[in-house]
Amino acid sequence: MTPLEILGAAISGAPAPRIPVFCNLFEHGARELGMPQKTYYASGEHVAAGQLRMRARYGYDNVWSLFYVGREAELLGCQEILYSEDGPPNVADFVIKDYDDIAKLEVPDDLTAHPAWKETATCLRILREEVGATHPICAYLTASTTLPALLMGMDKWMELLLTGPADLRDELLRKCSLFYQREVAAYRAAGANVLLYSTPFGSTSFVGMKRFNAFSLPWMKRDLEPGGSANLVYYCGMAPFNNVIAQVREELGIGAHYISPMADLAEAKSIIGSEGLTCGVIDDIRLIQWTPQETRAEVRRLCEIGMVGGHFLFGTGVMPLGVPEANLRAMLAAAFEFGRYP
Repeated sequence: MTPLEILGAAISGAPAPRIPVFCNLFEHGARELGMPQKTYYASGEHVAAGQLRMRARYGYDNVWSLFYVGREAELLGCQEILYSEDGPPNVADFVIKDYDDIAKLEVPDDLTAHPAWKETATCLRILREEVGATHPICAYLTASTTLPALLMGMDKWMELLLTGPADLRDELLRKCSLFYQREVAAYRAAGANVLLYSTPFGSTSFVGMKRFNAFSLPWMKRDLEPGGSANLVYYCGMAPFNNVIAQVREELGIGAHYISPMADLAEAKSIIGSEGLTCGVIDDIRLIQWTPQETRAEVRRLCEIGMVGGHFLFGTGVMPLGVPEANLRAMLAAAFEFGRYP
């Protein structure tokens, strides 16, 4: 079976030789190609080559069309990205500097015509041509409630959200939701078949249950209403969200859940059961300090919990560059060993 078929089997519960094994390596591609990040991320060909070479080197199942999270801000007018060779690029120029800029914010009618989309489209085309028939191609999409943090900074967004004028907050969120709707349609059309819906405000560890119901859930419904939830993965950064899984499944129709390493995986699996895909995620911050033996033991633990009854995927967070090569290889070797079905 191809990795794409193995993923489909994990979702449907059909027989497969093993679980899907996802590993998210981003800046590693620049290092692999011997390039500064700014040079690497300037070209869709570079990013595609980095993704394909990292997947070939380590043998995991997925590739990414993601350059960096700030790419979405560029589609909305960000003019400067801050690069660091030790971590991911980030926004250096906020599109919204004061509340007056909210009215000026324009969501392009056709994101694919925007110059910032050109290299993403190139990356997706290459990935689709090279592995589209056999491997999952992942895309990263920021929920409307989180996108303002990339446009104005988290401090100003929290100020607007909690104490600012409600009409300005809702105007910004409407534009961010429209952006998400157009972005997810563009990624689907370009061949991405695993869509990570990044919604940190979808965790009550971040906003609390009252605000989740009154604020986060209605805006998530608005995001998803036009295009639906097909191929979406619910992701709250690394924040736990076990207590809203049932509600997310019922009200949003999302069936795949990227479980926080801080959450109880057994509890999450018992909630999701055979009705969706449980993604067990290793703690990639602790992975920096673990020994290969400790890494191997943690992978085994996750697999033993998650594989009961099938419908399970092993995955990672954003995998910092500081994770030792020995731990990376120990993790993946263990995932393929302990993730094999009898």
